[in-house]
Amino acid sequence: MRYMKTFLLLFLSSLLFFSCTKKPTLEGFDLALFKSDRGACKGERLKQMDWLKANKMTWKGVSSNDVEDILGKPDIQQLADRNQEYYIYFLERGDHCAKITNPSQAKTMAFRFSAIGLATEITFQNGLPD
Repeated sequence: MRYMKTFLLLFLSSLLFFSCTKKPTLEGFDLALFKSDRGACKGERLKQMDWLKANKMTWKGVSSNDVEDILGKPDIQQLADRNQEYYIYFLERGDHCAKITNPSQAKTMAFRFSAIGLATEITFQNGLPD
C-alpha cells in the first residue's frame, strides 16, 4: 500500500509538472518552412533567423519535448555535463549537407536544456557550441 501511494504521488507530480510547461508564441514564424528544411540544406531557415533572434526569449523555459515537437528533430543532439543537453539546428547550408558528420561552420541555433529538460539558454553561432 505504501508503494502505491508513493507511485501515485510521483505520477501526479510528473503530470502536474509536464502539463505546466511553457509553450512559445510563434506568431510570424513559418513553422512548416522551418521543419521542411532539415539541416537548412535548402536555404529556407536562414530567412527566419531575424525572427528567431528577435524572439529567442520566447523559448526559455520550454521543455525539450516541446521544442522537438514544434521545430522537429534537432539536426544534432549533444550531451553535456551535469545531465544537460543541447539541441542544435542549422540555419544555413554548409559542409554538413554533404554528410551530417562533416564539421561545419554554418550558422546554428543551439538550445541548452537543464537536467530537468527545460531550455535555459538559446544561442546563435557559427558551428557547434563550445
